[in-house]
Amino acid sequence: MAKQSGILKVEGTMGGITFYKSRQDGYLAREKGNLDATRIATDPNFQRTRENGAEFGKAGAAGKVLRTAFRSLLINASDSRVTSRLVTEMVKVIKEDQVNTRGQRNVIDGEAMILLGFEFNIAGKLSASMYAPFDSSIDRVTGVLKVDIPPYIPANMINAPAGATHYKINAAAADVDFENEKYAVDTASSAELTLDNVATTALSLSCNVPVNSTHPLFIVLGVEFFQEVNGIKYSLKNGAFNSLAIVNVDGGV
Repeated sequence: MAKQSGILKVEGTMGGITFYKSRQDGYLAREKGNLDATRIATDPNFQRTRENGAEFGKAGAAGKVLRTAFRSLLINASDSRVTSRLVTEMVKVIKEDQVNTRGQRNVIDGEAMILLGFEFNIAGKLSASMYAPFDSSIDRVTGVLKVDIPPYIPANMINAPAGATHYKINAAAADVDFENEKYAVDTASSAELTLDNVATTALSLSCNVPVNSTHPLFIVLGVEFFQEVNGIKYSLKNGAFNSLAIVNVDGGV
């Protein structure tokens, strides 16, 4: 894959070269493939290709389910490459499956803990925007998943972008059935807090999922920034610096 240079940009196929526009990378060019789809699907020489393709497809589907589960928060806290980055991590999860053969490996029998710490927004990482200590816990029996944050001073423990006057801490918990592509999710948020030198009170964000679930369970935590103008709080720069990360994972039973 190569970038197009020059004043005139081309889209289409000429001489075996496909010219196209990528939303993230601009105008690109690549050589048109010459492999027949039927050959890839049936030729024994492409067995590994088929296996890798099957597992990549499962990784893509799993990533979509997880993103959809947390969509209400991701709308304001994700980067343009979050889909591909999450698929990459899901492939790693699938490769840890010690039960099934190549091509049949899946997220359920993989190692979901690999997703712990995943940042949904590279431009606004939780690890770089919130230094206040917190504890997260998962009670599979009761279905209660929560994040507890002791008192802290916002000016010292919240790394806010320029222009921010307020912030909100968001949490969400999800019970994800990757096999059937279903999920149950619950969210909890703090009030809109001032970025000042006054210590906060202890904060507990509690979410509920089905009791005694056997599916993988996830907790995400993030910070959302606002700017107050004439008494109205506006999302800062359309959420470009908002953070959201996976802070706890229980891979299921």
